Amino acid sequence: MPLRLEHHFEPRFGWMNDPNGLAYYEDQYHAFFQHNPYGPIWSAMYWGHAVSDDLLHWEEQPLALVPDQWYENRGGCFSGSAVVKDDRLYLFYTGVSDELGQAQCVAFSDDGRYFQKYRHNPVIRQSPNGSADFRDPKVTKIGGTYYMVVGSGKDGVGCVLLYRSKNLLEWDYAGVLLEGAQYGRVIECPDFFPLGDGFVLMFSQMSRPLRSTMFLYGDFDGETFTPKAEYTPVIGPHYYAPQSFLDERGRRIVIGWLYSWTKPLDKGADYAGALGVPMEPRWADGRFTLFPVKEAQKLLRPEDPLVRTGPGFVEIASDYEQPLRWEGDVRRVDVLRDTKTIEVFVNGGEAVFSYWFGR
Repeated sequence: MPLRLEHHFEPRFGWMNDPNGLAYYEDQYHAFFQHNPYGPIWSAMYWGHAVSDDLLHWEEQPLALVPDQWYENRGGCFSGSAVVKDDRLYLFYTGVSDELGQAQCVAFSDDGRYFQKYRHNPVIRQSPNGSADFRDPKVTKIGGTYYMVVGSGKDGVGCVLLYRSKNLLEWDYAGVLLEGAQYGRVIECPDFFPLGDGFVLMFSQMSRPLRSTMFLYGDFDGETFTPKAEYTPVIGPHYYAPQSFLDERGRRIVIGWLYSWTKPLDKGADYAGALGVPMEPRWADGRFTLFPVKEAQKLLRPEDPLVRTGPGFVEIASDYEQPLRWEGDVRRVDVLRDTKTIEVFVNGGEAVFSYWFGR
């Protein structure tokens, strides 16, 4: 059997992909994730669940969501998000059924372990643009209003749809937050949150093997998001579908999926996928960065045999089909190496490599 990761979460058995619900609740960090508990391949989706006291060591919990309702009878419980309101933990997810296709649903818990699905699910039954791609609801509270962004796309044009709510159960459509063919035919796993003096719209693009996650920084007036800058700091290639949350100290923390759809299964493994190192996004002096949280910084090293640096470049030795290389003014390099993965941070997170080298 392959070595287990020491500083990242992996499931005991089966497949995992997107972290689809991150929250700090009842004095612990909670990470929910897309999961096939029956084998190391993608299939009908369940929600796995893990908890941590320090963001580095995770303990797997019983399944949080099982596809047992009519509105989940085709594809299961797809990705979504987690929100704490009035000491209750809410999960938002996409149920996939023969009757409705992709629709948005809610479950909740008062102990963070056992979840009850809302009896009036789905709370959003169909896409306003008529697209079959309508998934990955991410909910964020801004001021006194809850906003939900949902990934979609139609006729080759990816888009992010915006909804509003006061109570998390009744949602009003507020329009298209972002759209454009340059973002791919479907935008996946969007996240929208305040950062610094502005707002970040983060999402993933399935058509891009490298730099698949985009961060748009701009202004939001409660109705319209106006992007001012675009960033793709995470080069990858084994990084997708990051999601953010606020912890008990008000830190904005981002965790992504450390793996990829095309990566071969590790030899002898009956499990697949991991969570990337938790990172803090920062915007300062016109510069966007992602860097490991304080708890993980003790694991960083200034060099590694897999990392080559020189005047104006950083390169990862790999057997990936494309060169893993960043070019620019190299002022600092930090490396987090685990048993079979390596994450490299250039200039405090101006560029990030996430590479799974184990086989």
